[in-house]
Amino acid sequence: MMIRTRFAPSPTGFLHIGGVRTALFSWAFARKHHGKFILRIEDTDLERSTAESVQAIMDGMHWVGLDYDEGPFYQTKRFDRYAEVLRELVASGHAYYDYTSREELEAMRQEAEARGEHFWYDRRWRPDEGKTLPPVPEGVQPVVRFKMPLTGETAWDDLVKGHIAIANQDLDDLIIARADGTPTYNFCVVVDDYDMGITQVIRGDDHVNNTPKQINILLAMGAALPQYAHLPMILNEKGAKMSKRRDAVSVVDYDRQGILPEALLNYLARLGWGHGDDEFFTMEQFVEWFDLKDVSPSASRFDHEKLLWLNAQHIKASDNSRLAELVRPRLAQQGIEVTEQPDLAEVIALVKERAQDLNQLAEECRYFYAKATPGEKEVAKHWDADAPARMQRFAARLEQLSQWDAESIHALFAPFCETENIKMGKLGMPLRLAVCGTGKTPSIDQVLALLGRDEVLRRLRQN
Repeated sequence: MMIRTRFAPSPTGFLHIGGVRTALFSWAFARKHHGKFILRIEDTDLERSTAESVQAIMDGMHWVGLDYDEGPFYQTKRFDRYAEVLRELVASGHAYYDYTSREELEAMRQEAEARGEHFWYDRRWRPDEGKTLPPVPEGVQPVVRFKMPLTGETAWDDLVKGHIAIANQDLDDLIIARADGTPTYNFCVVVDDYDMGITQVIRGDDHVNNTPKQINILLAMGAALPQYAHLPMILNEKGAKMSKRRDAVSVVDYDRQGILPEALLNYLARLGWGHGDDEFFTMEQFVEWFDLKDVSPSASRFDHEKLLWLNAQHIKASDNSRLAELVRPRLAQQGIEVTEQPDLAEVIALVKERAQDLNQLAEECRYFYAKATPGEKEVAKHWDADAPARMQRFAARLEQLSQWDAESIHALFAPFCETENIKMGKLGMPLRLAVCGTGKTPSIDQVLALLGRDEVLRRLRQN
């Protein structure tokens, strides 16, 4: 049997971090088993679904690089199919029309609250054997409810959480079509999973309570059941559920923070799943290693510092030309124009060991294209009264070099310090301030070599 998994977000906001983790595990499972990964947009909530949210989902999936084999499929384009299955379920006696008014439902709710009980629909329109139904009221558009079994239990062997059993007496006769005819979430999901041949439903554990409802609808349709895997929740660093207001939970937020998509996926893969002590790995390695049996059923806590550490590892391992294309627009946002010389990829090769994210990397590249303004503390500490004249004397030595490279520049340092009767700190730090505008740079001989003779001499003679 061909393995078929799906990612089915609702377009009522951005693509959040928990959704990306779900998509990642579904994608990896399909790729591991040479199956198909399907993208489905569950947009039946017509009031909350927006075109902007759909685009945010598509942009987020593209940014993280989770490619899908089929889709995107939109539920709003499948209403005819849902209506067909609704008619079949009513005809087979697995669903029924409920004419209960809103006022009657509210009265039921108030009575349950007065008794201190959970509100349940009293199944007054359920056509059980030997039962006389109320007369059909005029002018009332009915909803369609599914007939849940009243005895026994609905059970499944969850691929993450193990055996789960729910008593059927705890399942309400859920509405599967509203009074205006629009189908509801739990019903559409079942029809979609059946029609699309989904073999493994991998999703967040907030859907555990939906699973017995969906299993019973599938059984009523005469469908084979998929396997279910419910992934644990992601908590924030304080151990609370991640909040849209408190936490960066949109993939767009991580892009703005300078996180590489492969670093985010690497980190999310380790939230609830593990392969020995391996922390840093590629998506190719993840697919090779991935198995749902290695997913923990317990919630995972998000650690931003760990994400930054992983991001730094991926920056170090990334191609410099690719990093240059990611850093260039970040410099442009700061008004920094990247010139042909020095080559940005070469600059990145020199400084990327110093950055945890792309924004820091851009900051490390700034002074190669526009000299920074030294801080007062650095000036007070390293720029003495003789520094301007000393820089001019060193500039004269640099100008005489027959070959401009780091080795030749470095060879000037010791003889110059001996002549000036100073230690290297009296040359190196003022030289950094004079040329770069900051004392925090890589080896200064490599920096000068990359900047080029003309630019270095120009900056030195401005002091």
